[in-house]
Amino acid sequence: MKFPGRVLHLVEDAAAVRAQLDGQPVDVAGKAYTYGVNTDLMISGQACTLGYTPEVLGPWFLHNFLEVVQPGDVKKGGFDVIVGGDAYGSGSSREVAVVAHKGAGIKLVVADSFQRIFQENMVYDGMPFTTDRSVLDAITRGEDIDLGAHVDALPDFFRAVAKAGGLLKYGSKLLAGDVHPTYATDKTARPMNSVEKLIARRAWRGQGLPDGIPAVGPGDQVLARAAFRGVHEYTGGMVVDLYRREWQAAPMYRPEMVAAFEDHFVLLGHESVPEGVRKARLGPALQLRDEMIAACEQNGIRVHGPGRAFKPGVCHRIVVEDYALPGDIVVLTDSHTPTAGVMNAFAFGVGSTAMAFALRTGLIPVTVPKVVRVEIVGSAKGVLSPKDVILHLIGDPYFREEHWRKSPTDTCVIEFAGAGLDQWNVDELSVLTNMTVEGGLMTGVVAPCKPIVDFLKQRRGVDATDLLVHPDPGCSYEKVIVLDLDDVPLTVATPGDSRNRAPLDEHTTVAIQNVVIASCTGGSLSDLRAAANVLRDRTVAPGVRITVTPSSADVATAADEEGLLELFRSKGAVVTEPGCGSCIGNGPGIPLPGETTASTTNRNFARRMGAPGPVYLVSPAVAAASAVMGKLTDPRTLSS
Repeated sequence: MKFPGRVLHLVEDAAAVRAQLDGQPVDVAGKAYTYGVNTDLMISGQACTLGYTPEVLGPWFLHNFLEVVQPGDVKKGGFDVIVGGDAYGSGSSREVAVVAHKGAGIKLVVADSFQRIFQENMVYDGMPFTTDRSVLDAITRGEDIDLGAHVDALPDFFRAVAKAGGLLKYGSKLLAGDVHPTYATDKTARPMNSVEKLIARRAWRGQGLPDGIPAVGPGDQVLARAAFRGVHEYTGGMVVDLYRREWQAAPMYRPEMVAAFEDHFVLLGHESVPEGVRKARLGPALQLRDEMIAACEQNGIRVHGPGRAFKPGVCHRIVVEDYALPGDIVVLTDSHTPTAGVMNAFAFGVGSTAMAFALRTGLIPVTVPKVVRVEIVGSAKGVLSPKDVILHLIGDPYFREEHWRKSPTDTCVIEFAGAGLDQWNVDELSVLTNMTVEGGLMTGVVAPCKPIVDFLKQRRGVDATDLLVHPDPGCSYEKVIVLDLDDVPLTVATPGDSRNRAPLDEHTTVAIQNVVIASCTGGSLSDLRAAANVLRDRTVAPGVRITVTPSSADVATAADEEGLLELFRSKGAVVTEPGCGSCIGNGPGIPLPGETTASTTNRNFARRMGAPGPVYLVSPAVAAASAVMGKLTDPRTLSS
């Protein structure tokens, strides 16, 4: 295939990017490429409300990238090839990021490394990609590029999918009995860590055969039996549209184990949301919601949301509360699905095509990850939180620079273990697994520990003793890290990326005007208690806004009964109904002009929260202390 169009280099130099868009010759030699070009930059949360087709999304590709790209710039520029740096495709599982590439005319993506979900979406959606930069010289010389050779270089399953014409076509062949596992199903048993055991137990052996194979190892690509599967308003319509195109009205596999969540748009109409945001987003968002609801009614899928038959809340929190069990494989069309890894489950985000495949077949493709065991020891001393721990970990060069990666399709998981886990509850520990994806990881899994057992017994009356998946004696890991909590400072992520770790005490002069206590990683009952304990008997600094959003109906009820919500209101906070919205610019807490934000959310990409303005990621206690002082503050320094 020839690429007669131009090549767009996503370098850090904004002027150089603008010059390329304007058709000017630019020498990019020696220029650094932007690290972690994320899916919010590829296609914003606002643009995602408009639809999911190339024609709709193409003009919005890279809108506001480095604050220099305007709608339609990339397509009008006649670019065939886009070039990025490391961690290309960070962030959300939104497959529309790939669709937007296509809509903008991009035919090949070249980058130094790709993030797992985005790379899978490219495979399943038929977007050619490579990490081999030598292809750029060949394109410059006008040579015919053999894209088939790049397909042949993919691992077995990816190659089989590409040659079948995509994942859904592969699924049809599988259901017809025309394909068999692309992996060995008779491997010799060996000691496995908990992640490998979780996958091996659910691995597909072929039509009509019971699931489970003796062993899997890093790099294997298998199909595994999913337990719970879920979608939300951003993705539900696209998933069902893909499903119908391939399988029309064919029945879904075990629809009773599927749920849809009305959570991402439920706060868009709140009176505290800036009028311009409501005007731009609310109408099209409600259309996407209605499309999802109609599809669920036609297919008998339960819906969680305000006024629905099932309780409202952030999908990830509800999956932990009501669905995930130890040993399960859990998938949702959302990158923060790893939240459920706190249940000793293997939980990860997928794109819309992978979910359509899972809804029909009950199976989900898994590239068996490398596993890093992080053993947490020491005491949190009542102030250090799992948010500090995970920001500290993913900002470490080992994870930030992906030292574990040896090939383009490698994946990695953290297995959290150690006596230090027992000092936190499931609410708190879920922050560890939730934010593994922010470190470029597939997911996190909490090894068997007392908090899981206690949670399931108290919450669901389930004895988890025989469900927990333990690592085998003598199993192997990519690396074992012993993390002494005495070595972890109160930590923030500085604006731009969750991996931008820094000790809090280096940023205590940063003035804060907007405080957000919310989301799947910052709106649990434990999070609200931690913030309330700091705010109690203290006054919020003049000019500081606070937004508090409980993560589920159950959390809101419990917090209300404890008097927490009234305490927040007495401090002038905007307290909302449960939902997901602040962290993606779909609810209260959107930064106003000139504001700097301290947020308990998990992602702080540029404009991620719906407007320009620096966002620091912090723990709930630090968020509350910052509201009291009007600057980033260590809660231990507050006067009693």
